[in-house]
Amino acid sequence: MAVLLEAGLRARHWAPERYHAPAHVYSTRRTVMLDCYPENPRGYFDVDLRDAAVRARYEQEGIVRLSAVAARAPWGVEVRYNAERFRDAPLGPKPAGVTRVMVLGDSFTEGQGVREGDTCVRRLERLLNQAGGPRYEVRNCGRRATDFPELYRTFESLLAWEPDVVVHAMVLNDGERAPAFEARQQYLNDWIVDQARWAGPDPPRLGFFDSRLLAFAGEGVHRWRVGRASTRWYRDMYGPANAAGWDHTQGYLRSMDERMRARGGRFVVMLWPLLVGLDRGYPFADVHRTLDGFFTRAGIPFDDLLPVLRGRPPASLWVYPVDMHPNEEANRLAAESLAEMLRGLSPAR
Repeated sequence: MAVLLEAGLRARHWAPERYHAPAHVYSTRRTVMLDCYPENPRGYFDVDLRDAAVRARYEQEGIVRLSAVAARAPWGVEVRYNAERFRDAPLGPKPAGVTRVMVLGDSFTEGQGVREGDTCVRRLERLLNQAGGPRYEVRNCGRRATDFPELYRTFESLLAWEPDVVVHAMVLNDGERAPAFEARQQYLNDWIVDQARWAGPDPPRLGFFDSRLLAFAGEGVHRWRVGRASTRWYRDMYGPANAAGWDHTQGYLRSMDERMRARGGRFVVMLWPLLVGLDRGYPFADVHRTLDGFFTRAGIPFDDLLPVLRGRPPASLWVYPVDMHPNEEANRLAAESLAEMLRGLSPAR
């Protein structure tokens, strides 16, 4: 049997699946950046750094070493920031007669790897204004790698801009973590960026005499161990293993709701599932139930995207094979779900 399996793997030219890593390059003033990828499998990335004129344009804006990036990750998406480091136009006083919706979050909200017009925020604004009636202004207040308590500080800064609705576009890694709990995470695969499949400078190569069967088994065991540890870390974040962090997170969320209600506004949570196992056994359904129970008891409007995305092949929703941020299709589905919820939102009491 082993001989047949070895022969089958060789006949298929099997090798460990690896992808060159994405790159993210900023201008010196952090006003513009590029999410860059080695390939363009869907033909979606619209910046081509192989073009000398394109490189020159971004170099004039203060992005350096673009030739080196172009050699390994030439396909990109442009991101522009305002003075508050949000991916949006400059903030100012709220226009009269406009309902201002501010969407708080991390890289899922900002739209890593997604063109601005395709982000959930921009789609949501178009959907809310399609039917006529009250005019909506939707602002993107996402910042990459932002979790609690930083998310709460960002929320406090938004209040100066007079939001009528604050939407927290929550991801399962947003919760506050005690240092000991945080140390458990293995960032080879956090179910968002899959570093375990990055090619690195010396990707594994199999020689003629190397066993494909042993390499295949070793690859499977390694990915299973890393995946199991990462899955357990996410599931434990909202339980006894991170009791203090989860308690603090609940306090922040209750405070955000109370402060918006005190101003006559509303606080809403939209929960992104991690984009794994959606077409089979999604590993975090119990976490979604925990969060649903909390938001129900707290009286905080809650839009869980798991039922919207469940059943879809996860890779069809990814920006790139080792960048599992939601792509333009996932952002479209999220915007449609959130728009329906916001249209039916009752006034604050």
